[in-house]
Amino acid sequence: MSTSAEAQQASEEEVEFYFADVFVFVSEYLSQMVRRRVNGSTATWCPRWWEHPEAGARLSALWLAWEHLRHDPALGMSTWWLHHADPHLRVLMDADMGPFAACSPKDGHTAYPFEPLPIDPDGPESNPDAPAS
Repeated sequence: MSTSAEAQQASEEEVEFYFADVFVFVSEYLSQMVRRRVNGSTATWCPRWWEHPEAGARLSALWLAWEHLRHDPALGMSTWWLHHADPHLRVLMDADMGPFAACSPKDGHTAYPFEPLPIDPDGPESNPDAPAS
């Protein structure tokens, strides 16, 4: 089968997601499955997680990985937990350094989320001392 024929067949066989989108995944699966002491000091969570770009990206990655790995009946879910959910949840729920650190599971989303990482707008072209790539 040629590459274009394979691509056409793949597009014809649309992948059907179990969860319609990341919001449904977080609401109906992740938030129900993951039960932690989220006291804001050892672990935290923001009820408006979608207001945090990093959280949205990480949770979308978790959802898509779950959708893919659910088809592997032998190791899929173990792989998802160990290599996807556990590392992402550690970062997301880190009460000191995570994206929800300024929020509270009890009091909710903060009106002042963290600023993006600082970037020199001029880039390496304007700095003659920058190492060449």
